[in-house]
Amino acid sequence: MSISAEMVRDLREVTGVGMMDCKKALVEVGGNQEEAIKYLREKGLAKAAKKADRATSEGALGVAISGGTGVMIELKCETDFVAKNEEFKTFVQNVATKALSANADSIEALPAADTDVSGLISKLGENIQLGRLIKVTGGDFVSSYVHSNGKVGCLVALKGAASEEALQAGKDIAMQATATSPICISSDQVPQEILAKEKEIYLEQAKTEGKPAEMAEKIVLGRINKYYKEVCLNEQAFIKDDKISIAQMLKKVGADLSIVQFVRVTLGEDAQAK
Repeated sequence: MSISAEMVRDLREVTGVGMMDCKKALVEVGGNQEEAIKYLREKGLAKAAKKADRATSEGALGVAISGGTGVMIELKCETDFVAKNEEFKTFVQNVATKALSANADSIEALPAADTDVSGLISKLGENIQLGRLIKVTGGDFVSSYVHSNGKVGCLVALKGAASEEALQAGKDIAMQATATSPICISSDQVPQEILAKEKEIYLEQAKTEGKPAEMAEKIVLGRINKYYKEVCLNEQAFIKDDKISIAQMLKKVGADLSIVQFVRVTLGEDAQAK
């Protein structure tokens, strides 16, 4: 029977055992997942397998950056205590470094030996799972920020010369995006369905306030502009100087400096590039 990559991935998610061992187990039992789990337990990986059904709501993010490419890796565990363990944090950082070096687009693209968490499970005594690989490219340099809790962070790709000031600006932007959760870079990127819904809400508010129709339209326009300043990264007030926007701050740092892409990541939640 042919063993697909999806079968191997599913068994790994269930057991926490390395991909090479998962594939071998599936080959041995003809692709049956339940039999493969039994096989792995019989081969001494029982500790990892028995813990695989426990929830992994804690964890840490690892980041690696080189030039215009940045990678963020998610490693999940059961408790905050393990998430703060130095060996745990070193493991996720090593995976991020290897993923960057290999120019990988997914965890599955990495050698199984680089992603095998079974030893970590045995040593730390919890269910541990590698989550997503998030990759950002397309700019001249990438900046990042990970909050002190290790569970939320951001990668930002920027175009322009990577001066010391520009690198600091990139880090500041990544920190701000982590804190404020913008939905896009600029106002022209706000999805039309979201914009239509906001306009409908603001128009109804104006009517409820008893504003005449001609005034209501102006009120809606003003509230939409305020909305842009909340959800568009370029238009947000800069966290270190609220008298200027992010876009204005970038122009002060370098005329050619601009945000190309950003991805805000929260452990266990879907991340989408903006």
